[in-house]
Amino acid sequence: MLRSTSPLLSLFAFLLCWGAALVSAVSTSGNRLLAVFDEVGEKENYSKFLGDLEGRGFQITYETPKSESLVLFHLGERAYDHVIFFPTKTKGLGPNLTPQILVNFLNAKGNILHTLSSETTTPNTLVSLLAELDITLPTERTGLVVDHFSYDTLSAAETHDVLALPPPVPVRSDISPLFSAGAPKDALLAFPHGVGAVLGPREHLTPILRAPKTAYSYNPKEQADVLDVADLFAAGQQLSLVTAFQAINSARFVLLGSAEMLQDKWFVTEIAAPGGKSVKTFNREFAKRVSAWAFQESGVLRVNWIEHHLNEVAAVNESNPHIYRVKNDVTYTISLSEYAYDKWTSFSLPANDVLQLEFSMLSPFHRLPLTLDETHSTPEASAYTVSFKLPDQHGIFNFKVNYKRPFFTNVEEKNTVSVRHMAHDEWPRSFVISGAWPWIAGIGTTVSGWVVFVALWMYSAPTDKKVGSKKTN
Repeated sequence: MLRSTSPLLSLFAFLLCWGAALVSAVSTSGNRLLAVFDEVGEKENYSKFLGDLEGRGFQITYETPKSESLVLFHLGERAYDHVIFFPTKTKGLGPNLTPQILVNFLNAKGNILHTLSSETTTPNTLVSLLAELDITLPTERTGLVVDHFSYDTLSAAETHDVLALPPPVPVRSDISPLFSAGAPKDALLAFPHGVGAVLGPREHLTPILRAPKTAYSYNPKEQADVLDVADLFAAGQQLSLVTAFQAINSARFVLLGSAEMLQDKWFVTEIAAPGGKSVKTFNREFAKRVSAWAFQESGVLRVNWIEHHLNEVAAVNESNPHIYRVKNDVTYTISLSEYAYDKWTSFSLPANDVLQLEFSMLSPFHRLPLTLDETHSTPEASAYTVSFKLPDQHGIFNFKVNYKRPFFTNVEEKNTVSVRHMAHDEWPRSFVISGAWPWIAGIGTTVSGWVVFVALWMYSAPTDKKVGSKKTN
């Protein structure tokens, strides 16, 4: 009986494990993905990109902007977790995809990947959405980015409108290289017929891929033998070719300036920069990394646990007490994990970056760097800790970690505690305080002098009185 059922049990266990692995290999915010095409048949041009998404566990629904069944919300809840907009020739996207609905979708923690093309005018709806995010496109709602020094010599030897670019490096040294880590030294991205955008000063915007210093954007419909500088929309690194926006609620929006770089032919073709050898494009891996970030498969941080306690000898060092005393020695520890496509891993701080703890009332009394605690770290989580002395101020305080960095979800944790003053029996004895020694010596001198005076007065013999006096008649 046992022998006859063991294969069934083995098969069931295998299917259960396989199903668990399949479920885990999706975004942390869901796997419902909506792909919006001008015509559904256009998806054949992106079969490898869409196939990679399905292989990572996404359930893709294909719709057109004018579809009556297209809705982003149902009964007040998101109908989809993520949306991809491919170039469309329609001026508007219909009543179900208004700018307000798209903003509400981001506010509901939905994620959007929006692609552009210089050969298709961007719909008014998406231009309005970009304006809400402080992203500016050329006035004609299109534009072509060209570079006469960094172009593909195989496919754009004359037009120079297919840029050959190295994988993007972080704009700052304290930003994680999510999009270039592990790339070959000679790797090149093909950026064909792309549109560049200009970013405002909003802190939530970060360029993933910027144009080279020699690139510029212009309107190809007004092409002339000589271009006037005043007619240029922007040039050089003012142009952001791939842009990331992360809202306060960690919802993500990516603006990809070239939809063609996601097409099948640019996943398998070879390109060559001027004076360089031909290499296979890095587009497929780059598309995977950009879409993974946009759909919260990477760069997602999770707080596993937080602990703070007294760090004093012979004290009851219970975890997370609600009250401390001024000048207590305390230890604070936070455990963080990072999601990488299909599993949670330990979180390592980027180079030159610091994770800080604030101990604050209305303003910080302490701002201290947290260091890695290898004792409490595991392959799935990293623990960061710091020990310090509480200030000599009683009141309501907060242990606060506010870690907000480009390409990582926001970590904002606050634990409120009370800090009381010294009890009457907790003050140190005066003889322990060196500053009190002069006063103690003064008191001792006064008391000693008084005792000596009393002793001398009590034990000193009285003076003899004069006997008799002169008689007067």
